[in-house]
Amino acid sequence: MQLTFWGAARQVTGSMFLLTLEDGFKLLIDCGLDMNRSPEYSDNPYGFFPFDPSTVHALILTHAHIDHSGYIPNLIRDGFEGTIYCTAPTAALSRILLDDSASLHQKKLKKLASTRNEQKRARILRDMGGDAKAFFMHRQVEEAVEHFRHIPFGKRVKVLDGVFLTFNPTSHLLGAANVLLEIDEAGQTKKICFSGDIGRKNYPLLPDPQPIPLVDYLICESTYGNRRHQHAENQEEILFEIIQDVCVKKQGRLIIPAFSVGRSQALLYVIHKLCEAGKLPPIKIFSDSPLALQSTRIYEAHRSWLSGDAQAFAQQYGSLFNFENLVYIENLKESKAIDHYPEPCVIISSSGMIQGGRIEHHVRQNLANPNATILMVGFAAEGTFGHELLQGVKEVEFKKKPIPVLARIESIDSFSGHGDLDDLLAFINTQDKQQLKKLFLVHGEYTSMQAFKLTLEGQGFHQVEIPERGQTFDL
Repeated sequence: MQLTFWGAARQVTGSMFLLTLEDGFKLLIDCGLDMNRSPEYSDNPYGFFPFDPSTVHALILTHAHIDHSGYIPNLIRDGFEGTIYCTAPTAALSRILLDDSASLHQKKLKKLASTRNEQKRARILRDMGGDAKAFFMHRQVEEAVEHFRHIPFGKRVKVLDGVFLTFNPTSHLLGAANVLLEIDEAGQTKKICFSGDIGRKNYPLLPDPQPIPLVDYLICESTYGNRRHQHAENQEEILFEIIQDVCVKKQGRLIIPAFSVGRSQALLYVIHKLCEAGKLPPIKIFSDSPLALQSTRIYEAHRSWLSGDAQAFAQQYGSLFNFENLVYIENLKESKAIDHYPEPCVIISSSGMIQGGRIEHHVRQNLANPNATILMVGFAAEGTFGHELLQGVKEVEFKKKPIPVLARIESIDSFSGHGDLDDLLAFINTQDKQQLKKLFLVHGEYTSMQAFKLTLEGQGFHQVEIPERGQTFDL
């Protein structure tokens, strides 16, 4: 069989791996949005994809995040007719994330259609990634949903003759899994694992990552392959101290940019626990993201997929997230009204990198407020507003007017959903160095992958590869 790396190769986004069996069957593992995609990617006989989607037998989806699921509607549009295997929470979260993307696509395409100036059209297309074929509508999301087949953790499922699939929890996101494939070819059984995104132990709401059995080939993410988390795992204590300092001692505002799916739920759950423990004063907690509200409802509906502690907490208090002084903001008018709220408060809004979404408004409205604190709780890519603030910029421009950065900018990584170097090593070190024929590093910055490879080789793993995009390996 052959494995071709069509995404997340020497970069973070766009997870997409094509496994071609000896009898011609093709399995695609993940079909993610590539934020680094170039227009020349489409210079191939099949148009948008570098392979013919109609020849793919099945898609296996590790989890719902857009960099793993974001091109599924395009795959359906271009001829895929197979089954999409995923967990039930992954299917539910993928649907709302893809619908959210379709809404953004519709707005951008409408803007493009109404623009006649060629320079403006070129600028809009450039903002769209230079490839309008990447865009899809709501009807294509609905078509994609019809292909989902829900698989529970730990159940060995026959995909086709001689091919068996098992999902194992990774603790990265509700329903997130790594993929174990057992494939019989030429009288041999080969075991292949795709890690998905590896989470952390004791992460709020989620069960701990589970060890995988011994495999012959391992495809492993490397997001934090050269870093360790700086802060302790005690998210409750860290968040309590920050809220106490900003909202009680300084009577200020705490603004937390957080991704709508996963990070927002972890924050709300921890704040709920603090409230039930009687640690927090009666300050308002504003959750300002319609997508986060939808995600929160999905978490509540899939409690059996959560950690034992989370399930016990929900049973005791009737809800994971609803508590006194929590206010969900649904429309834009309510969102802007927060500007005039006179008391100390916490505002949780998306996006996590302060790149689009309602959080941009909240941050800009409070940048010049010395009593405000902006707390970054996740990675912010270079080129984003969040990255600028973390780099210590003293002034930003908005609508051609300079705004001084007087608010305090803080950063913690205790809510990161990605495992760090130690977590990645713990995942890999369950394997037999002699049995493991190849270890492929994906889903990380190239410098991170290189450093991670050196670390692994120092621990006795000598078959480590860092594949390039489009590179094929015989397994």
